[in-house]
Amino acid sequence: MNAKGVIDILKQAIIMEHRGKSLYEQVAKQTNNEDVRKIFATMAEEEQTHIDFLQKQLKHYGEAGRFDKNDLEKAPGHNAIANTVLTEDMVNEISGSGFEAAAISAAINMENKSVEAYAARAAETNDPNEKELFEWLANWEKGHHKLLIDLNRQLTEKIWYDNQFWPF
Repeated sequence: MNAKGVIDILKQAIIMEHRGKSLYEQVAKQTNNEDVRKIFATMAEEEQTHIDFLQKQLKHYGEAGRFDKNDLEKAPGHNAIANTVLTEDMVNEISGSGFEAAAISAAINMENKSVEAYAARAAETNDPNEKELFEWLANWEKGHHKLLIDLNRQLTEKIWYDNQFWPF
């Protein structure tokens, strides 16, 4: 792929991260549930880390025509959100049809699109540094996606239990 194409992909990735950060900040600001606030605030912080990282990579690529492998090796791990514990109290406080549940659903879709975009770019490229960069980003977003899927599953089961509806 030519340099303009790579730069366009990085710019699009930065936009996706900004959108995610914006959503997560709004949920953190508007929720009354302190545990949900912490989860979404942490996710917003991680999205800002992605933005900073991608902006550095964009700058380096624009100047050197390649990614900064050293910056990738120094990048923070993606375990802050993965280590988040979903408590029963938190799930019980979230209404399955309320604001938080709707935000969780929207966030799942956003994270899924990010994972797909990063994984697709990693699969398309022949540049090993670019492949590593996008695989790394896809894996980080998978942590967010998994947390949200788990939370959504618990909320769904809670609704089924509360309404005595089990599909089996």
